[in-house]
Amino acid sequence: MDLISEIIARAKANPQCIVLPEGTEERTLKAADQILKEGVAKLIILGNPAEIKNLANQWELTNIDKATIVDPENHAKKEEYANLLFELRKSKGLTIEAANDLVKNPLYLGCLMVKNGDADGQLAGARNTTGDVLRPALQIIKTLPGITTVSGGMLLVTKKHNLGKDGVLVISDVAVTPVPTTEQLAQIAVCTAQTAKAVAGIESPKVAMLSFSTKGSAKHEVVDKVVEATRLAKEMAPDLDVDGELQVDAALVPSVGEKKAPGSKIAGHADVLVVPSLEVGNISYKLAERLGDLDAVGPILQGMAKPVNDLSRGCSIDDIYKMIAITSMQAMAAKNV
Repeated sequence: MDLISEIIARAKANPQCIVLPEGTEERTLKAADQILKEGVAKLIILGNPAEIKNLANQWELTNIDKATIVDPENHAKKEEYANLLFELRKSKGLTIEAANDLVKNPLYLGCLMVKNGDADGQLAGARNTTGDVLRPALQIIKTLPGITTVSGGMLLVTKKHNLGKDGVLVISDVAVTPVPTTEQLAQIAVCTAQTAKAVAGIESPKVAMLSFSTKGSAKHEVVDKVVEATRLAKEMAPDLDVDGELQVDAALVPSVGEKKAPGSKIAGHADVLVVPSLEVGNISYKLAERLGDLDAVGPILQGMAKPVNDLSRGCSIDDIYKMIAITSMQAMAAKNV
């Protein structure tokens, strides 16, 4: 069974409640119909109920009525959510009047549902920008204790089973933080290892902190940052298997790892790759996807207290389907913390 099939099977075995704020978006509704048909997750769909029903009929979606459909303009918990938002943001100058308006925004409403325990996670972005998806998430759900940086991890699944964990790797950051500080890079490493456990099923992640240098083969301040980030990551998570700085060949190929970093537990065996900047991560996974025979799935937002994921506006129905299942994996892991 391939990784995505395993994730879907795990999601079916313990269905989580995922809220979809873009309830009238075509790809989202079509993916939701498939999710509900197969029992992958329980769904809350936000939008005008009559419009959603008409669209479901138009597109011949026969399972949408299995979801809980909530009208952002008129629902039973509108006042409760407005008060929750007011309490969370009043120190930032938010008034109760403004909170009453914001809860009509599906992206805010979805995050409030997650914060309040009425949903286990949220997925959006087929229609909205990353900034619009992240803003309410950071204001309402916030980051994990000890984490101040949100990052994006990408699953890389290759037919070369000698790489990573049986052909599965997680690379980060590919989506959020352009030039992470040393402290942010360490946090990204810890959070990416958590994604590897929760989503990819890698029980003991082996984290390589990547650079253009291996163990002092080159000298530069950007190499020094990776070395220091490695030290900080070990402090943050003493049980985490992490090493750096490593070049990517030293991280992935045993013979190269033995030569360039003798004695390293990670060199040649890494299944989590942490790049020094967003530029490197984004270019790397897209090159691997286009030039190599592998699938890239994500990005998966990391560092949030509860799962919120952001789609590309160019996403497919299948992308949304997979990300609902992945968000469910994160929700299960969050409950076990």
